[in-house]
Amino acid sequence: MTKQTFLHDKHITLGARMVDFAGWDMPVQYSSIIEEHKTVRENVGLFDVSHMGEIIVQGEDALPLLNKLVPQDLKKLVDLKAIYCQLTNKKGGIIDDLIIYKLGKDKYLIIANASRIDEDLNWMVRNKLGFNVDIINESHNYSLLAVQGPKACSLIQKLGIDELPHFFTIKRGALFNINLWISRTGYTGEDGVEILVRNEFSEYLWEKLLESGKEYCIKPIGLGARDTLRLEAALHLYGNDLDENTTPVEAGLAWSVPQNKQEDYNGKKYILDQLEHGVQKKLIGLRMLDKNIARHGYEVYYNNKKIGIITSGGISPIRGDNIALAYIKNLDNLTVGSTIQVKIREKLHNAEIVKRPFVKKNNKG
Repeated sequence: MTKQTFLHDKHITLGARMVDFAGWDMPVQYSSIIEEHKTVRENVGLFDVSHMGEIIVQGEDALPLLNKLVPQDLKKLVDLKAIYCQLTNKKGGIIDDLIIYKLGKDKYLIIANASRIDEDLNWMVRNKLGFNVDIINESHNYSLLAVQGPKACSLIQKLGIDELPHFFTIKRGALFNINLWISRTGYTGEDGVEILVRNEFSEYLWEKLLESGKEYCIKPIGLGARDTLRLEAALHLYGNDLDENTTPVEAGLAWSVPQNKQEDYNGKKYILDQLEHGVQKKLIGLRMLDKNIARHGYEVYYNNKKIGIITSGGISPIRGDNIALAYIKNLDNLTVGSTIQVKIREKLHNAEIVKRPFVKKNNKG
């Protein structure tokens, strides 16, 4: 049976078109994807992302365990600060990409991708032998709402959160007399917050945010626009741009891998070797030079030889052209400005390698 968030009935009432996403019945759009996309870029949008996973890791060995599981150095994480990282396997492949918050002494909150919750928990439990730690899956007890866009923070401040958390931090707060967690994070490239609230309060909070946000032109936003927004911002999607056969270095995430971390972690040998000697494949951004769209799974060519594959692609509503992410062979002569080809319906179509992100990020990082 397809799972439903606690806000499912609200989406139906609003006329959302529902689709199966990672085993959840989720709204893909309420009006049009382009209209919803522009709402987030220009005003403020409200997302139900309650399908995401919430995992608590706590106990005296919480830090040592997490430092074994991810390349990031979590010793540097202070209370209420968050960090982006990857859960890696023995060969440095990415089991999932995560945001980890330090809630307090020996207590951490992990936000996991909906499609990877079971895999993440299984891997964490397999690695906990010898560690005095509790791993608690809280995913079905909480809803997660994202308020994103240039007017998002003004709305939240108007509702009583006078002092917003700084970028990639989390704090306790109250909205409409509901106690909740509020973090300055998102998946759109815009400023905004994500709100973690117990399920029993999620419907009321959803309604009040839509009602209170009318003067800011707030609209509910589906997964369709969430995908076009994150693609413009060149943010990775697990299952498309990340998988267990791809390392953080290959994925262009070397910035999130400290070279001087002393603790051993899963895949460290492979990752450090890539940092030192380079990679066989690399992630690039490209724009199509005609009106064709490069879709996930399409092949990439150079000099009539296959060199890679499209991982994410689609229309950029803000740029007005068609953009994509792709993994290609790490050839020295292929850099920003180079022309390559994408095979679409058995014909090769020109594309240009461009810098990522595709649009300027407006979050407060």
